[in-house]
Parts: sequence; C-alpha cells; structure tokens
Amino acid sequence: MENNQTAKVKSGSRDEVEGSVKNLAGKLREGTGKALGNHDMEARGQAERVEGSVQKKVGEIKKVFDM
Repeated sequence: MENNQTAKVKSGSRDEVEGSVKNLAGKLREGTGKALGNHDMEARGQAERVEGSVQKKVGEIKKVFDM
C-alpha cells in the first residue's frame, strides 16, 4: 500500500517561500548580468528580486490574517 498524503501548506507560507526563492534567483541573475556586463540580465534580476520581495511580504501579511 502506498500512502499518497500531501502536506497542506497555507497560502501565506507558500508565498513566503516562493518569494524567497524568487528573490535569491533574482540576486543570482543580477550578479551574473553585472559580471558579464549584460545590462538586460542585470535588470531582469533586479525586477525578479523586487517581485520576490513583494510576494514574500504578501505571504507574511496573509499569515497575520490567517488566510
């Protein structure tokens, strides 16, 4: 018998984790773009970092209101 239980993660926690991952990916992309002199990649990394920060903050707010 196989147990197919999936962990239920609240929306706020999921947003926090996904936001942190986007933030980290953005930092890496931004640093790579800067190192390579690729301004487009650097700008995309900055945008991804901002998006991740916003998503993480939304997750924190959701957790406060237990959404």
